[in-house]
Amino acid sequence: MTTPAPPPGEALAELLDKQAIHEVVLRYCRGVDRLDEALVRSCFHPDATDTHGSFHGTLEEFLTWAFRLLERYDATMHVVANHLCTLDGDVAVTETYGVAHHRSADPDPRRNLTVGFRFLDRFERRGSGGWRIARRVATTEWVTAPGDGSRWPVPSDSAVGRRDGHDPLYELLAGLPSVPPTGR
Repeated sequence: MTTPAPPPGEALAELLDKQAIHEVVLRYCRGVDRLDEALVRSCFHPDATDTHGSFHGTLEEFLTWAFRLLERYDATMHVVANHLCTLDGDVAVTETYGVAHHRSADPDPRRNLTVGFRFLDRFERRGSGGWRIARRVATTEWVTAPGDGSRWPVPSDSAVGRRDGHDPLYELLAGLPSVPPTGR
């Protein structure tokens, strides 16, 4: 189904809205991977709901559930790919494909897996709060676990990501004068 192109001014506004929405998805991934609960919370409206696998509940219930699980891993990395956004005024529906890597020193395959997923989101722009997620359904498309010997150690002299405010990213962000200290 194709729709006629909007006039140039409307097309630019639509493009800016879609970019703002996509950046919420990216901030969510950063917040999850850096264990930054405040950043994840900022991606949702306070009355949002989330469905993740067997979990279904409010934003606050989701944060409690998700961060309890995330702390079991040494590292996670959420990589998003296809992102399609359908706008309708101050409401949008998005479908974002992704792959989430979960790693732990624990040899249990449940602590070392890669998950193919989709985020199916209803975004709403409310007042001056900008675009945020009002409802999320995270689907699991597939899951794999590494076989024996498939992991390679990170060299000891390599820069490594951290799951807190000491990640190298935050030092770079601190050098931007217009970014507030908590503006991760």
